[in-house]
Amino acid sequence: MPANLPRLVLNLACVALAAQVLPAAAQAQASAPALREATFADLAMLSESSGIVVRATVRKMARVEDERAPGLTPGMGRFYVTAETRALLTGSAPIGESFAYLVDLPLDARGKPPALKKVDVLLFARPVAGRPGELQLVMPTAQQLWSEPAEARLRGILKALVSPDAPARITGVREMLFVPGNLAGQGETQIFLNTHNGSAASITVVHNPGAAPAWGVSFSELVANIGHPPQPETLEWYRLACFLPANPPARANVSEGMDAMRQAAADYRMVLNQLGPCTRNLGGR
Repeated sequence: MPANLPRLVLNLACVALAAQVLPAAAQAQASAPALREATFADLAMLSESSGIVVRATVRKMARVEDERAPGLTPGMGRFYVTAETRALLTGSAPIGESFAYLVDLPLDARGKPPALKKVDVLLFARPVAGRPGELQLVMPTAQQLWSEPAEARLRGILKALVSPDAPARITGVREMLFVPGNLAGQGETQIFLNTHNGSAASITVVHNPGAAPAWGVSFSELVANIGHPPQPETLEWYRLACFLPANPPARANVSEGMDAMRQAAADYRMVLNQLGPCTRNLGGR
């Protein structure tokens, strides 16, 4: 057993225990006896949570005894992995030619993990203070198989996250208001959003007689691009689809009159329906 394993076990234990608060369905998914492929939402969440994203080649794997792996999901095993650095995709912390980390992997009927020796993987991690030869995954399963398409997809997410005009993280709905127009069937709903940094963000839904409602979003003081909502698998889509509440607070609907309040609520539901579900295979939020 490697001498530096106890510290790594302790580091990952903190992450593993935090993961226990995930919904039971997410934990059941994670227990499936196969490597789960990350969705766009998973990759965005992992990328945003990571101080380091690295492509590496697995060199050695050693099983950690289950009794030394607190928070381990049934059907999974915890492994001490040594790997060789192939490319640092993002991160300012120094990283050597090789390093070690702990990861939880699914086990087959014989209790064996996937064969990963000499396989390239993508790791979402943070440095371990004072130990440059170790990384701590941001969650116990924050490892994905590498491929050229997977890396290209990931690089697109990383680039979007550091863009000067990157959309802010949504933390809730502040206010929603429907104002009818002068003609029957005309009107506009404004949905003002809270963000983690206080920057402007809003959704606008426009109604015109004889036409389907059109909507757009703005993550600045500029007017929303009506009729061009965020496309799936973009950072703008992720911010909305994964963080808008299913039911905004009743006090947020400040429309005048019951009809206007119902229309604002209907427009909010329409936006959610058009965004579609925020699918995650790895859990988290």
